[in-house]
Amino acid sequence: MFLCFLGLSFHGAVAVSHSLKILFIGPFPVQNLPGFIILVLVDDVLMTYYDSNITTMVPRQDWLKEVVDEEFWKSYTKISLYAQQTFIGDIERAKQLYNQTEGVLVVQLMCGCEWDEETGEVKGYSQLGYDGEDFLSFDLKTESWTAANQFAEIMKHQWDNNKPFNAGWKNDLDEIFPKWLKEFVNLGRRFLMRTVLPSVSLLQKSSSSPVSCHATGFYPDRADLFWRRDGEEIHEGVKKGQILPNNDGTFQMSVDLQLPPEAETHRYECVFQLSGVKEDVITELEKEQINTNEGLKPPSWKIITGVVVAVVVDVVAVVAIIVYYRKKGQSPRSRTEVELTQMSA
Repeated sequence: MFLCFLGLSFHGAVAVSHSLKILFIGPFPVQNLPGFIILVLVDDVLMTYYDSNITTMVPRQDWLKEVVDEEFWKSYTKISLYAQQTFIGDIERAKQLYNQTEGVLVVQLMCGCEWDEETGEVKGYSQLGYDGEDFLSFDLKTESWTAANQFAEIMKHQWDNNKPFNAGWKNDLDEIFPKWLKEFVNLGRRFLMRTVLPSVSLLQKSSSSPVSCHATGFYPDRADLFWRRDGEEIHEGVKKGQILPNNDGTFQMSVDLQLPPEAETHRYECVFQLSGVKEDVITELEKEQINTNEGLKPPSWKIITGVVVAVVVDVVAVVAIIVYYRKKGQSPRSRTEVELTQMSA
């Protein structure tokens, strides 16, 4: 089976839930991008990275270098090389089998588990996708695969007829992955269980644009950011963004507020809440505190722009390619991408 390593209520809540995710993605027939990528995440933080250009599994967090020896990296580099060879080989065989001699076939495999440290409950999963679309997923209760479309039905039946193969996946999801996740959490507990408050900035492109409250540098990603008026949370004219990773293992998010004409700004405030931290981070809406894009662009605006661009380049590159092919409107024609998991046997 695939070797995969690898969430954290508010105000006083202690983070006891952990997740392990590993993503295999490729091939990427795009210049300057590797043809095959492996991303390993714990609690949604990118921990290790491999691609077909560097051909080495490397850490993405400094603390990993201190707790894991060189033999670990050598071992998992070998595993990654094998995964790459099998992954690409199976895709090529799939293209021939289903007569897909033209076009691009981008396959994504994500597997891992979630572990509730308080209750001990573990939930494993394995999901396959094609060009950003769902394809196959493994059902632990029935020990069988679920097809997301007609193209996946043939492979579903092939796999379900291979009982040892499915039993191997069940063992990985029930036993192996949780074991690895627990070991990983124990090694990095000081890092993974920490709480870090963000720096908060108010940004506005022009006087008529929405005011963006931007919080960056916080951890974990169980956080909320919202606007209040006269002490009450408001939703009208508010647009909340997603929580995104920074390249240092922390997170960022923003929430925009379109002020009504003649609004009394002193009645508004931006509120940040972080799981495990009792105190809110409150930023009052004062015009002199707003970094604007009118006139000379202040350094802080450049910093924010740079952060957004630099948000875990490894992940952004992957997402960009998936979105690109989905926009091209290609329909999933090959279900043998799932054969890539034959490497896991």
